[in-house]
Amino acid sequence: MRIDIITIFPRMVDVPLSESLIGRGRQSGLFEINIHDLRDFTSDKHKVVDDIPYGGGPGMVMKPEPIVAAVNAIDPDNKAVRIVTSAGGQLLNQEIVSDLAAGERILIVCGHYKGVDQRAIEIAKLREVSIGDYVLTGGEYAAVVIADAVLRLLPGTMRDFGSAAEDSHFSGLLGPIEYTRPEIFENRRVPEILISGHHEKIRCWRLGNALFRTRERRPDLFAKRDLSQDEIKILGEYVS
Repeated sequence: MRIDIITIFPRMVDVPLSESLIGRGRQSGLFEINIHDLRDFTSDKHKVVDDIPYGGGPGMVMKPEPIVAAVNAIDPDNKAVRIVTSAGGQLLNQEIVSDLAAGERILIVCGHYKGVDQRAIEIAKLREVSIGDYVLTGGEYAAVVIADAVLRLLPGTMRDFGSAAEDSHFSGLLGPIEYTRPEIFENRRVPEILISGHHEKIRCWRLGNALFRTRERRPDLFAKRDLSQDEIKILGEYVS
């Protein structure tokens, strides 16, 4: 897997992607992350990447020339899935992340200011992706989120991939609540069933809790799930 990220603030991307699991995977060669400064693809001496919007109004718009030049130079054969971070883009979810993780190359353009000139999006064939219904100062953190979500799914990034397979949203459900040592903390005890050693009862409790939490907190996700007979039975019997 290779990910190329085009940005006007390289350190905002490079630093977080050099830490933790992603940083270790990057150092060991499990995948390749390349950070490109958009200003290196400008043709004027001032390295301008933005201009005022046609039609007036406040703010600035990212110019098309450096973006198209950068994308063409970095991905000349059009082998990468090309993404631009955008508040108006398709909302990122685990299904999209899994699809991206199945590929070999991703190129991410970090949107900034009021947005990107539409011609750059069309000419460079950029897929607009949003990480949520809110606005950031720029697309750098969104690019980090996309890269992190994808790379953690690659074999070898996580020592225990079973942990990822049980994550919230991986199966379309929120994950169950979790506990660790000590068994008692400030007079609050871990649910007895979790320390019972009975694997099937623990499985049912965790699945019941995940189903219950999803129904209560994310009814939109719950409505999309076609419950199996086992899940219907477990949810009906679930006791918090």
